[in-house]
Amino acid sequence: MAETATTRSEQAETRQQARVPQGRTGTDVPATERGRTSIADSVVEKIVGMSAREVPGIHSLGSGASRALGAVRERVPGGQRNIARGVKVEVGERQAAVDLNVVVEYGIPIMDVARDVRSNVISAVERMAGLDVVEVNIAVDDVHLPEEEEEEAPEGRVE
Repeated sequence: MAETATTRSEQAETRQQARVPQGRTGTDVPATERGRTSIADSVVEKIVGMSAREVPGIHSLGSGASRALGAVRERVPGGQRNIARGVKVEVGERQAAVDLNVVVEYGIPIMDVARDVRSNVISAVERMAGLDVVEVNIAVDDVHLPEEEEEEAPEGRVE
């Protein structure tokens, strides 16, 4: 059995021919074979941020420091709300992994909120981005307490 040796240029040509649909042009080629779509991490972060905020019981996203910075940034003229605050994603060609930092409302079972967030995030990312979500890790950083009514300040000793 004789083996034929191929040069690098022949190998490259063979690979190129394998990528080009042979004998199939125009409407015969499915749209899925006519290019590539890539989705930026920031796009998936926004999808995750919006879908997490939709869940009842979520007060806000982000750790204490990022929430404080975000509050300052929003008050600055021209400042914008950061939808992706508290969200970190890793996006591959077909899959995504999500890490979330959340603040939940007091009195709502945290495990129920986490389950609902996880379900909503997975559904939104898979529906909108077409990516398989392999994991959604949720870190509950704080509990938002109900606003306490300000008590009247006692009168000072000096008038």
